[in-house]
Amino acid sequence: MKFTNSTWRKISLFWHKLKLQTNRLNQLAIYQEARTRILMWYLFLMFLFTLIAIPVIRYRLIADVNSRVEADLREDLEKFEEELVQSLLESKVKPELEQTESEIANDNIYRAFNKFITSNEVADDNYFIAIVDGLFYKTNAAFLPTEIDQDSALMQHWQEITVEEEAEIKVDDPKIGSVIYKAEPIKTTEEVIGVFVVAHLSAGEQKEVLSSFNIVIQVLVLMILVASLLAWLAAGRVLAPLRNLSETVKSISESDLSQRINTQGQGEVAQLGRTFNAMMERLETAFDTQRNFINDAGHELKTPITIIRGHLELMDADPQSQQETVELVIDELDRMNRLVEDLVLLAKSERPDFLQIETIELTSFVTELFSKLGKLGQRNWNLDNAIVSGKMTGDRQRITQAIINLANNAVQHTVIDSLIVFGAKIENNHVEFWIRDTGDGIAVEEQKRIFDRFARIKNARRRSEGSGLGLAIVQTVVEAHGGAINLQSQLGIGSTFSLVFPLKFNEKQN
Repeated sequence: MKFTNSTWRKISLFWHKLKLQTNRLNQLAIYQEARTRILMWYLFLMFLFTLIAIPVIRYRLIADVNSRVEADLREDLEKFEEELVQSLLESKVKPELEQTESEIANDNIYRAFNKFITSNEVADDNYFIAIVDGLFYKTNAAFLPTEIDQDSALMQHWQEITVEEEAEIKVDDPKIGSVIYKAEPIKTTEEVIGVFVVAHLSAGEQKEVLSSFNIVIQVLVLMILVASLLAWLAAGRVLAPLRNLSETVKSISESDLSQRINTQGQGEVAQLGRTFNAMMERLETAFDTQRNFINDAGHELKTPITIIRGHLELMDADPQSQQETVELVIDELDRMNRLVEDLVLLAKSERPDFLQIETIELTSFVTELFSKLGKLGQRNWNLDNAIVSGKMTGDRQRITQAIINLANNAVQHTVIDSLIVFGAKIENNHVEFWIRDTGDGIAVEEQKRIFDRFARIKNARRRSEGSGLGLAIVQTVVEAHGGAINLQSQLGIGSTFSLVFPLKFNEKQN
């Protein structure tokens, strides 16, 4: 089977759309996975805290009920004690002479029990129980539950107590729940003549508590469901910048580094977006610089190669012509070699071992530099400040190379016997070297670009013979030392380049 070009184009277009859709599905899957994980962790924590909270809430509700019941029982008991005391006082005011002391006491306790039980209202599930001479006497209820009736074990226990007692007795009957009571024995000087018991059956209270507790659980479950839905939506909004980040990263290619993330707010995700944008700015700048650098380097290398090729193609068999061609080829190869060395030097500037730091004695260093500068060209060389005492730390060879490059630049833009001044001084923990020439000067608009690689001054009367990398190397060396380079120039008057280095090299800064 043969496919036409149109068929192949359709197949290729379909395959491209399929890959694009697959990438989108992969991005969506990653996004949904992160969103689901956030929701799962949220639900796990919610259910964990809910499981912890449910028994705590139940315990607190029941504890509060028991505390309230105990307070009510205590209040009833204190009220009975007050009425008993009042009854005893009345019996002393109006004593019955024909009664013995024991009979008076029994009469008072009967009177107190009858008055208190008949005159006081009882809360639901509360019982007043009166015991006299170890036997059940009276209660406020028409009948007592089996657990506390006259034949119960608890009643027998109450009939025998001799000290104040309070307790909670668990009962198997769900209609009773538990019996909470306070028992107060009533004593004369010789013996216990009665016991007053205030008892409460907790089933009703517990039923109300459990009913409220069930409502709390229902509300909690409903709130968890609503909160889970809101958490799912919130997770989508929180992760939206990450999805945008993923889509932006997918759209970036070597030919297009202009994509950026739209960031809003001050949160961690927004900060991540801004960090990513800043990284892309640096990468785009680096790629543009690299592209321009490669283009400029190719252009600079192409010129001598073209010259060499042209002369070799036109070279005659005449020995003199051959010799002239060989000399020209060697000169162009030397220029290419210098260009390659400069390119290698700039490439090494990114490595940590670019600088070899040592201590430099400035007096001898300045003298040595000035002696080397005098050999660069027939100029009127002048040392501006010969006495510079002190020491600095830095790379001796790199600093020498930077200053010689500046001096070479001054030589190329001046004529024979022009004044070129070299000087140095120490000020504010910095050492400054400068080269001042009396050349053509540099226009203000040119001063901003002359430190770029392969940059040359436009409309200069003298064309520089260098590669256009000299000042770029100077700037690289100075910045590697943590210093600064300054330029002052006026057209027709000259230029002054100043290199400022810290006296002590800071490795952390670099």
